[in-house]
Amino acid sequence: MNSSRPYLLRALYEWIVDNDCTPHLLVASDYPGTRVPAGYAKDGQIVLNISPSAVRHLQMGNDLLSFEGRFGGVAQVLRVPVPAVLALYARENGQGMFFDLDEQDDEEAQAAADAAPSISPDPDDDTPPPRPSGRPSLKVVK
Repeated sequence: MNSSRPYLLRALYEWIVDNDCTPHLLVASDYPGTRVPAGYAKDGQIVLNISPSAVRHLQMGNDLLSFEGRFGGVAQVLRVPVPAVLALYARENGQGMFFDLDEQDDEEAQAAADAAPSISPDPDDDTPPPRPSGRPSLKVVK
């Protein structure tokens, strides 16, 4: 399967903009293939305002984010590989999503999914599955 990160980025971006907030991108500036203004990065990271009013020609592909932004009054083309994106969040309230720098290899993810036991329901069984006991909980899946 393809990585879910580019799809999540596009959805989060749209959600943040639709709610009249400012989308900020946290990027690993030293990730291979990343092209951002070096003078603005700190500790190998840079925060970029990618709101429609701050950038031009924003393209959010499956492998690369590219756009034109202004730094010190000078327009520059920025290129951010999707795995270099550490977070996309709204400046106003911090809501969004953070990502690990090292994304699990797609083949490893598929192998793990294939190794997981599958439960196939018996088509002749009309009894509902048992309800889990205890408090519900949310599990973060990477």
